[in-house]
Amino acid sequence: MVPALREKFNTEFTQKKYISYLEDMNSLHPGDIEFRLAETPIFIDKEFTQKMIAACESIVDVIVQPGFKTLTANAVPKDLNVPGENDHSHFIAFDFGICENEQGQLEPQLIEMQGFPTLFAYQVWDDEVTRRHFDIPSNYSSYLNGFEKDSYIQLLKEIIVADHKPENVILLEVLPHKQKTRIDFYCTQDYLNIPVVCITELVKEGRKLFYVQNEKKTEVKRIYNRVIFDDLQQQTPEIQEKGKILFEDLDVEWAPHPNWFYRISKYTLPFIKHPYVPETNFLNDIKNIPADLENYVLKPLFSFAGQGVVIDVKKEDIDAVKDRENWILQRKVKYADVIKTPGENAKAEIRIFYFWKDGEVRPVATQNLARISKGKMIGVRYNKDRQWVGGSMVFFEK
Repeated sequence: MVPALREKFNTEFTQKKYISYLEDMNSLHPGDIEFRLAETPIFIDKEFTQKMIAACESIVDVIVQPGFKTLTANAVPKDLNVPGENDHSHFIAFDFGICENEQGQLEPQLIEMQGFPTLFAYQVWDDEVTRRHFDIPSNYSSYLNGFEKDSYIQLLKEIIVADHKPENVILLEVLPHKQKTRIDFYCTQDYLNIPVVCITELVKEGRKLFYVQNEKKTEVKRIYNRVIFDDLQQQTPEIQEKGKILFEDLDVEWAPHPNWFYRISKYTLPFIKHPYVPETNFLNDIKNIPADLENYVLKPLFSFAGQGVVIDVKKEDIDAVKDRENWILQRKVKYADVIKTPGENAKAEIRIFYFWKDGEVRPVATQNLARISKGKMIGVRYNKDRQWVGGSMVFFEK
């Protein structure tokens, strides 16, 4: 993306540096990074950064409008509607592919967005370690809008912990210590001093919620929610039964409230019109199926981690869909093989983090993560046995 920096990084790269980086990354919580880490970060210049932020802000314009909840009234599945929804999502993640347009120019294209957390705390650690082992220019930062480690963690604390004692705020997940993203849970615990709690450790007394760890019962006043209900519904009947507690009317605050996972999601894409947002339509709104289906992607609204996505769409795939209101047809984008590596070039997706503190009119861009790929789809499961792929981060030109 920045040819001079890419050339310099690749020239100075050694396997010894990479191994030292991996050892350092794993030293904080040994054995808990279960995904592959790429050999390189991504360097992005000011112009490309501004294109992504402009697209994000345009989407935020839609999200902050007074009628957004009405617009997304059907986004939340009726059987998954959680009481106590607040006015906004505390977190939004925007995923952009680095793409090539018809003129051969690089541009960002929004792939997905979610009103839900991602690896917010882990990326603080990744930034520190990457700078220790690789030569990152001082005028490049993984943070946005002037944030740096301390101010970023402070804002994260103000949103998640708010004015409560840390022991009364929990990071909630289903079987958290078995999740592939558990490294982020532990980093969150390191930085914010809040406990990581499994849904099976919750107990309810009246409208109050408690968690039990080491035979000690503690009241829950605020939940940093990491539970994806699609995952919950795939658990044992016992865990699913325990999960029903979340749908009761409780005296707890959410950060973010679970309903925002659905309101700000693939469901929102058909309402966004922007050059960097691919044309997207609800399948049930399409009167005439496009003749060039090879230029589209078929996606279920309610899934995660790429499950159910049809890349090479055929008419029979569409004919097979019974619940068309729960699917979207999205114009396919052309990922650019833009990351020069010692082997074949790689493509990449960039996730921009937005944080929304209570009382603020709009959310603010803060940090990022990236995924580098040489497979047909972005994601670790599609890049097995390849080099210079995996989890990474962007350093933006200041």
